[in-house]
Amino acid sequence: MRKENFIIIMPVYNEEECIEKVIQSWMKVVNKYPGSEILAINDGSKDKTKKKLDMLKNKFRKLKVLHKNNEGHGPTIMEGYWMAIKTSHEWVFQTDSDDQYPPEYFHKLWKARHKSNFILGYRFHMREPLIRLILSRMYSVFNVAIFGISLKDANTSFRLMKREYLRKLLKVLPKNLVAPNIFLSLLASLDSHKVVNIPVPHRERKTGKISLLGWNLLRLCVRGFIELVSLRLKLKRIMKILDKTDT
Repeated sequence: MRKENFIIIMPVYNEEECIEKVIQSWMKVVNKYPGSEILAINDGSKDKTKKKLDMLKNKFRKLKVLHKNNEGHGPTIMEGYWMAIKTSHEWVFQTDSDDQYPPEYFHKLWKARHKSNFILGYRFHMREPLIRLILSRMYSVFNVAIFGISLKDANTSFRLMKREYLRKLLKVLPKNLVAPNIFLSLLASLDSHKVVNIPVPHRERKTGKISLLGWNLLRLCVRGFIELVSLRLKLKRIMKILDKTDT
């Protein structure tokens, strides 16, 4: 009997200082699950990230690398998801490349995979700048106000999803969302699906720079709010589509 496997979707942007460590750490996880692999998507990095990823690709057979023009974190994740659902992997796992999530906690989510098609690793202590913590809280308020749903960490980048269930959710989402993980978390909850939440630690960033801060972050937050309102206005039609879609 063939064992279940997964593909890790990892967006990368200007992480030359830590990307080698991150890939090596996650390879230790991947190697424990035959047939699993990592897809690192370089979102137009301006430092030596591209060179390092190409070097790592030659070193690790289970590492796939895609280089693309810079579009931002959200569109990069979406591109990764669409690529993932075209593979034969049973599960899709998404995490970031900034070394803030400990890879060893992946096993906690993996053990819960028979309880749900959608498992979130929520950050019980977020190590982010104050402005990001405030905006994260604002999104939580938006979710409650607009959808009546309270989620522990809707935007976490530490999540395990059944590929066929992710395919179902992606069919009703635009491809250029600012924060697609928030929308996926919302839809999974609204779909009367049991979303499993598992606490994971979140480490302070020690290398690189946070790409979105200040006015750029606030601007994207406003755009995200508009996208949430748009989703709410289309929600009845979207839920009908989800009800008719088999996973």
